[in-house]
Amino acid sequence: MPSFRVSLAVGLLRPGVPAASILPAAKAAGADLTTVESSDVSVVGGAARITVRFTAEDTPTARTIADHVCATTGALASISDLALTRRYGGRWLPV
Repeated sequence: MPSFRVSLAVGLLRPGVPAASILPAAKAAGADLTTVESSDVSVVGGAARITVRFTAEDTPTARTIADHVCATTGALASISDLALTRRYGGRWLPV
């Protein structure tokens, strides 16, 4: 089954939302619909960025999963710079 990643920048948190809850919520949202292979938080260009890697049968299904992860995360914090990529061999390419 193909591997995909959804990546997004996380900005201001909604009132009362602890920063430590963002990545677990994004990972859980992915796990609602598929197998989550990994999740990570990093700082890119001075902004927090979360990445959730997951499996999906095809690109339309991956988009549905990515949308769910983004909607869940967007309810907790402002998000931007969304990207969905698919693994081809050793490379991650935009879909």
